[in-house]
Amino acid sequence: MASIGGMQRVSVELARALTHHSSLNVSCMVLRSAWRWHHVQCTPWLAVTAARLHRLAQCRAMDVILFSSMVTGSLAVLLRSVLQANGIRTAAIAHGRDVTLPGVYQRHVIGRALATLDLVLPISRATARACVARGMPEARVKIVPNGVDPGRFAQGAGSSDGRLHLVSVGRLVRRKGFKWFVDSVMPRLPDYVHYSIAGHGPEKAAIQRAIVRHGLQGRTRLAGQCTDVALVQLYQNADLFIMPNTPVPGDMEGFGIVMLEAGACGTPTVAAALEGISDVITPGANGILVPSGDAAAFAKAILECATDGSVRARTRAHTLHKFSWDQIASRYVEALQFGASRD
Repeated sequence: MASIGGMQRVSVELARALTHHSSLNVSCMVLRSAWRWHHVQCTPWLAVTAARLHRLAQCRAMDVILFSSMVTGSLAVLLRSVLQANGIRTAAIAHGRDVTLPGVYQRHVIGRALATLDLVLPISRATARACVARGMPEARVKIVPNGVDPGRFAQGAGSSDGRLHLVSVGRLVRRKGFKWFVDSVMPRLPDYVHYSIAGHGPEKAAIQRAIVRHGLQGRTRLAGQCTDVALVQLYQNADLFIMPNTPVPGDMEGFGIVMLEAGACGTPTVAAALEGISDVITPGANGILVPSGDAAAFAKAILECATDGSVRARTRAHTLHKFSWDQIASRYVEALQFGASRD
């Protein structure tokens, strides 16, 4: 689990939550693969899974197939005849980039997949709009957000050294806005504000150059890829979580599971009001939303945001009340009743 992406972790945790739901008999087909091997192993796994689903459909051994993304959802096109012949319904979770990212699948398959599926379950309003824009009837769209496992996280106390500690977590790519934040926001903040970025990716060198360019080596660091234990400690010891995303055509932020992880540790978020991020942050409950790309607004929010114990307790309580997997699994069960008819 330590080496997979956020979307893959969500799929595994959702499968676990649905398996424990008393009203369901769930069988899971999961590709357990380290991220660096995922793209190599995905195609043969999809072929094997398609064959297995075909056999199960012929036996009428299932009522509904829930695909974990629009990538696996493409199997609904391949299996359409046998599924319809045996009265088996299909649904797929839409995360964002699996719908919008330019590529062969998005150009040639996404429209057919959306037309074939009985239901699509976007994780945010922004992802829902992307699905509708690509031809999915609104009657077959039901938004269900991501969840967080309360057992993985405990409330932390934040920093204890008199500094204000900021943290971001994610792949070091342009849409995450880490380089922009180092270039445009950190120079505006006083010396007692320190910033850590956990993750790896193609923008690592550019972020490091920005740190050096502004003389921020003493208070800005790249923490690299963290173990699960180290990641929880990073959230717990931070005063604020920072989500400084910037818009990149086709490469949307469908949700932002890391904000839930930080919130489950009691760490409030200062985030760009962009795409699916806006569905995660409730201002005054678990963080603050500011305009994407507005450096002055980010700096002001960071310096004015309260980070005391009562704020941390409220942040954790809100996160677990709204996004715990027990709550989210129940919403999936309700959605999969298929009350809406096909158009």
